[in-house]
Formats: sequence, C-alpha cells, structure tokens
Amino acid sequence: MATVTPQEMAGKLMAEGFSRSGSAAQVLSDPVADTPMVVTLDDLRPYELDPRLTRNPLYDEIKASIRERGLDAPPPITRRPGAEHFIIRNGGNTRLAILRELWSETKDERFFRIPCLFRPWPERGEIVALTGHLAENELHGSLTFIERALGVEKARELYELESGKTLSQSELARRLSTDGYPIQQSHISRMQDTVRYLLPTIPNVLYNGLGRHQVERLAVLRKACELTWEKHASGKALAVDFETLFHDVLTPFDGQPDSFSVSRVQDELIGQMSQLLDIDYNVLALDVDSTEHRQRAVTSPPQLPVETATVVHTARAATPSPDATQSNGTAAGTLGAAPNNDTAPSPVPTPTPEQDASSSEQDPEVRLQGLIVSPAGNTKRLQAIQHMVAEHTGDALPSFTDTVLQAIPVQAGGLFPISDVWYIDPGLDSPDRLRIHIAQFAQEIAEEAERLDCIETANTGIGFTCTPPHQGATPPAFGQVVLALLRTLSLPHTAASDQGDMRLDDNLGALLLGGGVRDTGALPRLSDNGLVKLFRLVRLARRLLDLEANPDEDTP
Repeated sequence: MATVTPQEMAGKLMAEGFSRSGSAAQVLSDPVADTPMVVTLDDLRPYELDPRLTRNPLYDEIKASIRERGLDAPPPITRRPGAEHFIIRNGGNTRLAILRELWSETKDERFFRIPCLFRPWPERGEIVALTGHLAENELHGSLTFIERALGVEKARELYELESGKTLSQSELARRLSTDGYPIQQSHISRMQDTVRYLLPTIPNVLYNGLGRHQVERLAVLRKACELTWEKHASGKALAVDFETLFHDVLTPFDGQPDSFSVSRVQDELIGQMSQLLDIDYNVLALDVDSTEHRQRAVTSPPQLPVETATVVHTARAATPSPDATQSNGTAAGTLGAAPNNDTAPSPVPTPTPEQDASSSEQDPEVRLQGLIVSPAGNTKRLQAIQHMVAEHTGDALPSFTDTVLQAIPVQAGGLFPISDVWYIDPGLDSPDRLRIHIAQFAQEIAEEAERLDCIETANTGIGFTCTPPHQGATPPAFGQVVLALLRTLSLPHTAASDQGDMRLDDNLGALLLGGGVRDTGALPRLSDNGLVKLFRLVRLARRLLDLEANPDEDTP
C-alpha cells in the first residue's frame, strides 16, 4: 500500500466537495401509492369534466353540515402527469365549492387546509375520473337526466378515442358497467336523442330537471311525427322540413319549464303538421299514435308474442302475467311435460365409423338438434321485432342456430322460452318483470312434480312463495324434494320443518344428478327441461336482488 505524505493528506482534506452535475428538482414527484396529504384551496381545482352542471339540490344542507362539523369526508384527489394543480378524483366538486365559500366568509383555516387522500393518476385516468364522478354524483344528490346524458356522451367520446373505433350503444353500456357506472342500452339511446334533438331547442326545460319518462315520451313523439311527416310529405313542395318545424314548435315551450307538458307539445305539433300538409288533424293523430306504438315495440319489445305462448293451467284462479295477455287474443296450448320423467332431446342418429373418426364432419343440423332440450317456437312477427331492435341499436341480431356453439348451447320452451340462460333483455331488466318470469319458472318446475298448487305468485321477494300441501295430502318423494328446493330459493322463506318437507341436504344431489336411492326406491331426478328453467330462475333472481340492493333511478 502506497504511503500518503502529510502534505497529500492535507490537500485531499482541503479539496472542494462533490459538485452536482444535473439540474436541481423544482418540485417533488407525486406519490406512486395512495398517500394522505394536506392541500390548500390554492392547490386544488375542480374536475373540469364534472357532469353536474346545475346546483346540487342538497347544496345548502351540505354547506350547513360542513360549517358545523367540518369536512367529515374529504374528497379523494389526484393530479394529471405534469399538471400544476391537484383535481378532485371522483365526486367532491360541490364540497370544494362550499369550502371556497366558507373560507371567503369566515377565513377559518379549517376550510382552507384540507386533509385529503391522494391517489395516483391511473393509466386510463380520464375515463376512470369521469365514470367515478358520474357514479358519485348519483349517490350524493342525483343528476338531472340531461346532465347524465351529457356525461355519458363525453364518456363515449373518450372510449372511442381510446379504442380508435365507433362504439355501438350496447358496447358503450358494457364499457360503462365495467368501469363502475352501470346503465341500460335503452337509456343510452334516449340520452343520445336528447342531446341531439332536444337540448338545442329546450335547454332550460332540460336543465330544470325534465325527467326520463317525459324525455322518453317526447323522443318517441318526435320520431313518430317525423315518420308520419315523411309518409304524407312525399311529392309535396313544402316551405319547411320536419327538423325546422319541430324546432319552431318546441322552442316556445322552453320558456315554461315548470309547466312543460308533452301532451301540449303533441297537440301543437300535429296541429301545425295538419296545416302544412293539408290533412285532417284526426287522421294525422291516428297515424302518429300507431307509429308511437311501433316505436315503443322497438325500444321495449315483448319477450314473446302471443302466437307462441303456452300457459300452465292451474287448479285455482291466478292473475295472468302482462306478457301472457297481449292484444291478439288468448294464448293457447298447455305445457305437456310428464312429471318425473326427463324430457329427452331430439334423437341424434348413431354416428358411423367415419363420423367417429372425424367429428368435425358431423352434419351441423344433427349437432344442432342434439342441443335442443325442447323446441321454442318463433314467428315472423317476433323475428320482425327482433330485426327492428337490432337495426335500432346497431347490433348484430343474435341467432341460436349461428351462435349455438359459441354461447351457452341450450334451448327450452315454455311460457317464456329460454335460448340463453345468462342474457337478460333490457325490456326484462326491471324488478316487476323479473318477478313475473321467476314465478312462471317456479310454477313450471313445480308442475313437473305435481306441486303446482303449492306455488303462489308474490309482488315481493323474488316473485313467489311456497305454501304447504292441502291437509291430508301426502306428496310423493319427488314432489317433496322439488318443493323443498323452491322453498329454499324463495325469499323470504319458511323453514322446511315448518312445512313438512324432506331434508334438502339429503336429497339435492339425487334431485339434480339422479342416482339417489331411498327406502322406497330410486328418487327421480329433475328433467333436463326443469333443470334449464331452474338455472334461468337462479340467474333472474340474482339480477333482481342486485337491482334492489343498488336501486337505479333510471330503472322503470
């Protein structure tokens, strides 16, 4: 080791320290994880794309609470990369405005310095922030319909910018649900019509709180009148087109937001159409009314036309379901399933050795028939309605034959035929309609076990309740187990011991799978038809409970 002289040691000790070669950081970078921090009103800005455009109806109550108690629930904050100020991450713009007012009025430091939870800006930050604000605003002082519509329209723009393609209404609904703001496709359709046709004409009425049902009536009226205009205006030289006429008729109603009436708009619109087209008012009114009915069929189609409906005949009078009493008369036919016997699929020919060697060459029609539990009839009327719905929403019309090997391959007939166990049509997605379908499936399952008299429809729970068999009647083992299963599913339900049922835990496997043996012999299993209906009943009941646990204002 080289010897260091005293002079060299002194020189090293007297040398200058290390120098910084890079530029000094002006500000610290944002945390990479959720971090509590204190920010001032000067550091914080509202979220620019907040869907709330009008004053929160709970503003005064929230302000009084913050004045007395302080900020119990500070809003989460975030910051875009490279931005100078923090912004509200989801919800909280109302609280921020109130804090600014209170700071201006009182100069109290507790309204100026706010403890917040900082959350890093996510990769899909703009979409996450917008959907978060939509969801939070629904929970704290509901948005008006037009505010929701504009928020959803902005979300559509962000999604299309992200994906680089135009989105259908169904795809937009799916993406919003995935990001925490569930909404039905039919509502999106009305929102887009509102932004395009109504907002430029009656903004004051819309911002004053015109509700969804009135908006829907107005949108259907506009479309019906437009189609009627096109029908009667063909070949005529008219001074105005329908868009101009609709705007001119609707504009005067914007000055009366508190007394807005769709009926008055309809009367004025048809009256002016009658003058311009030189056609009797009553003739046009009948045409418009007929077209309105067709438009409602497009946006909320019936689950099944009456021509293909079948009815379970009960021993006692029962309230008919709305779907079973349409305008074309009484549904005909009975459910002809034999109790306790499996409903066999359509026979499938025995494959030849060549077919065994190459299953891919099997006749598609043979494979299709092998996947049908019980055939579900289809009519030209139903097909026409389905085509109208698909054309209206921009989606491809699903076909059981085309998609049977790509989706859930099942089909079962009945009052409400099943072709997809999981999918729930928007027209069915409301508590009252779900209960009707659930109760019908419960009745059809119970009828298979000759226990139809033990199922009562209900407007609460999941749509049905179970009653004990008539005094003196001793149901067979199969009927007792089926009734125990249905009673277990019904909510609220009574204990099995209270009704004299068999223990379900001892017999459920035999009921669903077969092969159970009791002292009296083999316990029959539930038929394939009944099993599919049980699956559908469970799916609809789960959806019903979700809707009631998280009530949506837009749900009819």
